[in-house]
Amino acid sequence: MELKSLIFDVDGTLADTEDAHRLAFNDAFAKAGFNWVWDRALYKELLAVTGGKQRIRFFLEKTNDAALSSPDIETLIPELHASKTEFFINRLKGGQVPLRPGVEGLIHQAIDEKLPMSIATTTTPINVETLIKVNLGDDALGWFEVIGDGGKVPVLKPEPDVYDWVLEQIDLEPGEVLALEDSRNGLMAAMAANIPVLIVTNDYTQGQDFNGALAELKTYDGLTLQKLRELHAGT
Repeated sequence: MELKSLIFDVDGTLADTEDAHRLAFNDAFAKAGFNWVWDRALYKELLAVTGGKQRIRFFLEKTNDAALSSPDIETLIPELHASKTEFFINRLKGGQVPLRPGVEGLIHQAIDEKLPMSIATTTTPINVETLIKVNLGDDALGWFEVIGDGGKVPVLKPEPDVYDWVLEQIDLEPGEVLALEDSRNGLMAAMAANIPVLIVTNDYTQGQDFNGALAELKTYDGLTLQKLRELHAGT
């Protein structure tokens, strides 16, 4: 099938956001008076779970922390996540989270060649909007035909819901698009929606099982729209 659209993941794909997320979690924990500190090794384990609130709960279950049995746990976790989001947004606005090298060039190639683009992510809408506006300008949200985020579907990756939602909005068949992802959860989500996937890893996702991807790269450097079309043509 002809390639008719690109679908980008956000965290780890458009930008190496994970350390900024990790530090924002730590800031939120400290502000709330908890002595939890997520270092890089621990956070790499926690990334097996998608969604910030889900990740906090997974951490508490993993460590058997007493906070998990607190009577206000169902309000505490969303409050911690909201605080974390505020810290993360401040980092974005401070220019601390640039796009990955080569991503902006690829986006502009798609614009120049009139190849539509969409987003399928599990992160919150404000994170997506701020990252794109800070790095690409206030008008850049309009470059994407559809933005599927963690607020659009009830079930996050590795389930295919956000990809199914995006496909429905853009009215294309799975074989007519190409997903760009960085993680196994993202790969599983796209594959479950029958979408071919290109993986571009980062420090947090290198070494994961990417069986089923069209290809696994370490960088966007040298990646062109023509190469994406060639990869897609082989599906």
